[in-house]
Amino acid sequence: MEIKRTGVYSRQELTRLLHPQSIAVIGASTRAGSFGERVMFNMQHYAGRSYPVNGRYPTINGQTCYANVRDLPEVVDCAVITAAREAVEEIVLDCAKAGVGGAIIFASGYSETGKEDRIAQQQRLAAIARETGLRIVGPNCIGVVNATLDSRITFMDITPIPKPSERAIGIISQSGALGMALAQGVVRGHSVSHVMTSGNSCDVDMADYVNYLVDDPTCASIACVFEGMSTPERLLLAAENAWRANKPLVIFKMATGEQGAQAAMSHTGSLAGSHDSYRAVFRRAGAVVVDDFEALLETAAFFAKAPTAPKAAGVAIVAASGGAAIMAADRAEQHGVPMPQPTDSVREILESRIPEFGSSRNPCDVTAQVLSDPESLGICAGALLSDPQYGVLVSPMTYGSVPSAKRPLVYSDLAVKHGKMSCVVWQTEWQEGPGVVDANQSERVALFRSMNACFAALAAWNWRADKRSAGPQVLPPSDPAVRAEAARLIAASGKQTLTEREAKDVLALYGVPVVGETLVDSADAAAAAATKLGLPVVLKVESPDLPHKTEAGVIRLNLRTVEEVRAGYEAVMANAAKVSPPPRINGVLVQPMVPQGVEIVVGVRNDPLFGPLIVVGLGGILVEVLKDTALSPAPVTPSEAVGMLRGLKGVKLLEGFRGMEAVNIDKLADVISRVSRFAADHRDSVAELDVNPLICAGNRITAVDALIVPLG
Repeated sequence: MEIKRTGVYSRQELTRLLHPQSIAVIGASTRAGSFGERVMFNMQHYAGRSYPVNGRYPTINGQTCYANVRDLPEVVDCAVITAAREAVEEIVLDCAKAGVGGAIIFASGYSETGKEDRIAQQQRLAAIARETGLRIVGPNCIGVVNATLDSRITFMDITPIPKPSERAIGIISQSGALGMALAQGVVRGHSVSHVMTSGNSCDVDMADYVNYLVDDPTCASIACVFEGMSTPERLLLAAENAWRANKPLVIFKMATGEQGAQAAMSHTGSLAGSHDSYRAVFRRAGAVVVDDFEALLETAAFFAKAPTAPKAAGVAIVAASGGAAIMAADRAEQHGVPMPQPTDSVREILESRIPEFGSSRNPCDVTAQVLSDPESLGICAGALLSDPQYGVLVSPMTYGSVPSAKRPLVYSDLAVKHGKMSCVVWQTEWQEGPGVVDANQSERVALFRSMNACFAALAAWNWRADKRSAGPQVLPPSDPAVRAEAARLIAASGKQTLTEREAKDVLALYGVPVVGETLVDSADAAAAAATKLGLPVVLKVESPDLPHKTEAGVIRLNLRTVEEVRAGYEAVMANAAKVSPPPRINGVLVQPMVPQGVEIVVGVRNDPLFGPLIVVGLGGILVEVLKDTALSPAPVTPSEAVGMLRGLKGVKLLEGFRGMEAVNIDKLADVISRVSRFAADHRDSVAELDVNPLICAGNRITAVDALIVPLG
């Protein structure tokens, strides 16, 4: 039986494995194309001591070849096992007995096959690691590269990786091929410190790699290609450690669709999970999530170079193409990156160098006249970077040429001078054209191949800075008496879905404002209750078997007279009688008709990997039609709830759209926080919660319907 870990390995526990001073290549060979031969070839540049191990050879490449790892002249830090699967377990045991620090296993055919005996073989490797302290990478992995030591522990024909610069990126990937593919970014000028692939992760996995690199001085940011894992909370723990250390972690999550998730299961035996859930929990931990693999390395490179926080949230755009400037402005608006107009003094400088058919606004178009006035672009860029409204300069590079190759270096010098950042968007199809390598190697230029990736990174930069300045978000514990009473009411349902009235009674304990109501069992009683509550009213059949009352036709709204109330009672009861099988009916709820307002839905689902996740969006049927929602792990603080609301596309409805009364967003956020606290308190007993809608107008926030589904 597999035993799941709850923590992550420390850097000290992994140092011998990942920063080895000595390496044994077990299965070393001279047979061309074999794993043993390929690893020996790659290890020829290794800065430490290496030993070939294979009883068939007295020497390999002039080195003494040893029959067993126990015969080596020293206890090595790392063993690279290139043998076939059938021989691996015995070799691993030998390594453990010899005191080797760690082992890297290439062999495949383990849990990724789905076969019980192969799964058992992998579990035995995990047990050896657990019982002996031998740290294991793999099986079914491509290997690990440490550029500082030039240790290329892989059988791939790897692109040489230069010594890392101070702005290097540590690459982590469950997919070995994709990890090595990212490392080829060195030919474009990117600096890479490590390439760590995990394969099936019987022991050391993505979370451990991240935690190792958090304290590694040779990498300035971490780029992570992630499929999924059965204990993702461990990756979140590592991400939180990265956040505390201020080491930017950028993640590309693959297997986001149903087909991709199934492929992930067959590829590495990992658990893909919900993409939206992963995105929400990664953001909670402070990680930057990119939507496209192509943006991963570029975004990580940006964060390796950028200051922790921009001096200002605004972006200045300067281009020699009006069309490119417009494209940049479009993407800035799409990602919510502000583009303030330059100050008067800066505009004067721009106007002095830009022809009248250009634009001295933001975005700034210096026009093709830059060809006859090459210094104008740098002068305009310097003026914009001097403006305190801007934290970054973005310049599209639309045409690759030798003269234009100098621009990124100018931008970098200007950015260093002003303590800011500059970005070049490489829009020419000459992908390896003049200036690419110099731009990527420069101190304060981040090169992007798409406008979208550039502005997504800038939005993430602003978000990350805001999150750091906000500090830790912690809610005080709930009142124990409130928790106990809510638990009693949930338990009283006998694990049946709570009725609307019961659900609202529970939420009211947590201070959620709910509409008042009276339960009646006749038309006359309904009329009397309506008169007492005050017309107009709403009628709803109460039944634990009718969670979706609108579809069943058992709701009547805005009943303004006693006669309408009586007729409405008869109508909803008649519709309830048509439902098959016959539902249990407790009676009919009479509620005051809440005046119109913006409808917001607050829902919670208990994710099998991450626990309760709170969803906020436009309420009523719009939440299903528009799918404009924000997601976060519960509980959320009021300030986090404000951030969720501000992230909705429909946030303008809350701000008083077209004469509607503006909603008190802080008060609404407080209600959302209260709902989330309930969900977190009762994560072990509640499977699902739906408050739909909250009707909001000004300071009036009222829950008019609710659903609580206990865990079965």
